[in-house]
Amino acid sequence: RRRPPHMTMVTPRAPEPPPQDQDEEMLVPQQEVEVFEGPQPMEESMPAVDNESLPDASTSRFTWKIESISKHSGRKTHSDIFVVGGYSWRVLVFPTGNNVNHLSMYLDVADAKSLPIGWSRSAQFSLAVINQLDSKHSVRKEVTHTFNSRESDWGFTSFMPLIDLYDPSKGYIVNDQCIIEAEVAVRKIVDYWNYDSKKETGYVGLKNQGATCYMNSLLQTLYHIPYFRKAVYHMPTVDTPSGSIPLALQSLFYRLQHGDNSISTKELTKSFGWDSYESFMQHDVQELNRVLCEKLEDKMKGTIVEGTIQKLFEGHHMNYIECIGVDYKSTRKESFYDLALDVKGCSDVYASFDKYVAVEMLDGDNKYQSEKYGLQDAKKGMLFIDFPPVLQLQLKRFEYDHARDIMVKINDRYEFPLQLDLDRDDGKYLSPEADRSVRNLYTLHSVLVHSGGVSGGHYYAFIRPTLSNQWYKFDDERVTKEDLKRALEEQYGGEEELPHTNPGLNMNPLKFTKYSNAYMLVYIRESDKEKIVCDLEETDINEDLKVVFSLF
Repeated sequence: RRRPPHMTMVTPRAPEPPPQDQDEEMLVPQQEVEVFEGPQPMEESMPAVDNESLPDASTSRFTWKIESISKHSGRKTHSDIFVVGGYSWRVLVFPTGNNVNHLSMYLDVADAKSLPIGWSRSAQFSLAVINQLDSKHSVRKEVTHTFNSRESDWGFTSFMPLIDLYDPSKGYIVNDQCIIEAEVAVRKIVDYWNYDSKKETGYVGLKNQGATCYMNSLLQTLYHIPYFRKAVYHMPTVDTPSGSIPLALQSLFYRLQHGDNSISTKELTKSFGWDSYESFMQHDVQELNRVLCEKLEDKMKGTIVEGTIQKLFEGHHMNYIECIGVDYKSTRKESFYDLALDVKGCSDVYASFDKYVAVEMLDGDNKYQSEKYGLQDAKKGMLFIDFPPVLQLQLKRFEYDHARDIMVKINDRYEFPLQLDLDRDDGKYLSPEADRSVRNLYTLHSVLVHSGGVSGGHYYAFIRPTLSNQWYKFDDERVTKEDLKRALEEQYGGEEELPHTNPGLNMNPLKFTKYSNAYMLVYIRESDKEKIVCDLEETDINEDLKVVFSLF
């Protein structure tokens, strides 16, 4: 897991993901929220909390109405204390900025000075200034942090411009009153040395052979497509996993389904023909996916599962060139198992699809040479004939920079939806011959993430195996439960303000690029999800194979 030289080195504090984009509206966690209308005085000191007794997350919302805020100018002010997860908190605000022309706001551990040496507590929290004229225009920012004696407050030096805050027409201050809202989710700090993925989530991870995290994330994604797994179980095989990709994959999937601890992938990589050196090299994920599916497709021929790969992943598009001045059109149908979408210059998946089907004009020195009419002005483009039930989208995070003659990673912010509608705008992505009776509405199944740069990095996947609201992070040997925001919005990429650890210092806010972002998305079509997310029975694995699996 090499880290590129241009990445900022940050001292690790806790096994939490990086803060997400602060400009996005916070999604309220699924837990029931207890609301404290405040300010309400509470006890100054609370008893120490045993971390083991905490639930996975305890969430509360605190509302603070700052009266006569103009009288607080030039100094900091604290809210009353409120309690979340058995811990004491308060909000710290600089109404005229902490040496910046922005409102500065932080979450503070209220009893930090009285806590024992070595204390820490992890929280995901949002701070907001409520717009009293239109709540939709409220400003809310969110971050995750592990508080300790050196970093007992954390937040945003440049929360919002003072010019906006104090503009009476904007609605953030009404009758000299400002309403602040804090929502805090206290997370139990996980002891990963003794963490049991199977016990905590019901799933097990895959061991990393040195640089096989990219393969592990792909294998977990494919495994959690039940229709695909069932087809793999029904493939004919030879005797030993190391000599057969189908049997090695069957063995791997069986142990993922029934094992209690993380699983080795060595038999599978041996079946690829890799030696130990190749296992320590990061291969291209898209190429590995294609080669693996081609191998399986070939092995499935002549069996009861023949055509499974095509049924799941194959779609078709039509390339066309249409002359403008004469009646001539050339078309060519092509198939695809995945689509490579541009990230650079595109704000989201829909912008990438718009670019994918954009019409190119062939004119001037670039006229089209037609067989019948010679050089002609023409338009060139591509439209989709059909989309597959399982849509794999490769995001082009890595591109060649011609100016610098190097490969670069595109860390730009790029959004992707939980539901993807490819029939939007009256089916503008579809060709005239497309079957319009098929509803191309997709739901997100998995998000594969790359953290790092061109010269190295780490791969992991967020997956919701049954398409429920519960997401899981598959990070090599470790599997953890995650929420929607971590799986989606935290993987958009882009830039973010780095909160300061000490609001008393005269420091300008810093911006940093988020190097962890999605590079592959897997969507399942709504109309096919019952067939694809199907039940697997023990009878899907014959007894002879169970005996073979037990040997490896």
